[in-house]
Amino acid sequence: MKLTKTICSIFLMLLMFISTGWAQETPNPESAADNPKLVVGIVVDQLRYDYIPLYWDKFEEDGFKRLVEQGFSFNNNHFNYFPTYTGPGHASVYTGATPSVNGIVGNAWYDRNIDRSMYVVSDSTVSPIGTDSDAGKMSPRNLSSTTVTDELKSASPESKVIAVSIKDRGAVLPAGHLGDAAYWYEGETGNFVSSSWYVSELPEWLRDFNDRELAKDFASRTWETLLPMDQYTESSADNRPYEGTFENEDAPVFPHNLRANRGDEYGIISSTPFGNTLIAELAKSAIEGEDLGSGDVTDFLSVSFSSTDYVGHMYGPHSVELQDTYLRLDRNIAGLLDYLDQQVGKGNYLVMLTSDHGVVDVPQELIDKNLPGGYFDSDKAVDELEEFLKTEFGNEEWIEDYTNQQVYLDRNLVDENGLSLKVVQQKAADFLLQFQGVKSTNTAYNYQYERYSSGQEAMYQRGFLYDRSGDVFIQLKSGWLDSDYPTGTSHGSPYNYDTHVPLLFYGWNVPEGETSRKTAIPQIAPTISNMLNISLPSGSEANILQFEE
Repeated sequence: MKLTKTICSIFLMLLMFISTGWAQETPNPESAADNPKLVVGIVVDQLRYDYIPLYWDKFEEDGFKRLVEQGFSFNNNHFNYFPTYTGPGHASVYTGATPSVNGIVGNAWYDRNIDRSMYVVSDSTVSPIGTDSDAGKMSPRNLSSTTVTDELKSASPESKVIAVSIKDRGAVLPAGHLGDAAYWYEGETGNFVSSSWYVSELPEWLRDFNDRELAKDFASRTWETLLPMDQYTESSADNRPYEGTFENEDAPVFPHNLRANRGDEYGIISSTPFGNTLIAELAKSAIEGEDLGSGDVTDFLSVSFSSTDYVGHMYGPHSVELQDTYLRLDRNIAGLLDYLDQQVGKGNYLVMLTSDHGVVDVPQELIDKNLPGGYFDSDKAVDELEEFLKTEFGNEEWIEDYTNQQVYLDRNLVDENGLSLKVVQQKAADFLLQFQGVKSTNTAYNYQYERYSSGQEAMYQRGFLYDRSGDVFIQLKSGWLDSDYPTGTSHGSPYNYDTHVPLLFYGWNVPEGETSRKTAIPQIAPTISNMLNISLPSGSEANILQFEE
């Protein structure tokens, strides 16, 4: 009897040991599938890193908090190049490469071949779909390397890739060259449109979505605060001289009557939180209409929330308007996650959330607080530079364009006069150092032939491409902006306020945790590729993120 009891005890102990060991080694059942059914890439335009902790106490439990607490957060995540704009940001997130490789050196740049500005996704060779206007003439033709979505389509042609955004560039660049569709908002009509690069006609589900006229409804509303005004303690006073206004408003204060300011078009909702709500609803319709996440292969949905950027530009980082936009976005994200739980199944989808750039505080506000900041008069600087070059090299028009804090010289004119481009660039760079707000200058020659291994010059070099970038680069001091912004603010610098953005992973095969190790935006695409067991994007340096604390 004792022997039998002993044997039983040993058996039970072995069983418990085996069971415990099995439980420790077996993946979470929610993450047991070989591949996720759906990847959802979320880019929140102009989401500076500090916004999530700043508004944390006002967020609900199932939006940003769910992603942070149940996912993995890379808390020291940065852009590693200049310029920090929307086009380069989306391109780098999805290509895993910097502008020097993927070709997207700005939202626009001066194209010497056509002697005018080139918009980042403009393509005159495609036809507009869903509209008769040029708003539909967009494609990824200017993107010089593949995206993670391209690699997914190459590895699995049955996989669907759909991208949605208010901004055309926020949809086109993530969709990549091989995406099934990219859809963006046309403010004139209140509809979502596309181009013949992707589709020959809008799918029925999108036509039905446009027929719901949600945009027209939102554009007829009054924007009130979500919470009582006295609860916006994380923001400054509602009425401040640093903020912009809608056309028919006397002051930048709530409530904002959109109907009274919209005119005959519906673009106004882009500058309100309703633009984000519209995109969240479109994302749900795309999941249902395209049966995303319902098959045996991995699908990809790119969602870019752009209204945070429009509101941030108009009102600045400390405005009640911006906080209200994020509180509403938090609820939009919660609703989207809940929808994914129902349609795809919790644990069956992978979410990545980041931003395309940060933003600087309103310079005048910085000045009033005795913090570094100011306004750079680029018109004055460029005009005086032109006169200097005429004095130095002859009475010619030496400057072709100025954009993205870069001077584009007439290289043909320099050559025709037998001058050294290197010398002319350096003379111009040295001259520009005298202007207030300029921290440093550098030249295309140096970025082409020198090698900067660290610091801000290395960031500029990673954003440089000889045939698309300028000849002379101006780096402004911290807190400085071009004087084109009498109210509101912008971005585009190599400073932390523009480079430090959140990076969150949640869902399929993602452990809970966080790290303060420094990471970079170009690590996102190769990490997702590695998780999906597909080829890395062509320009990626293959630096995979580690989910370790």
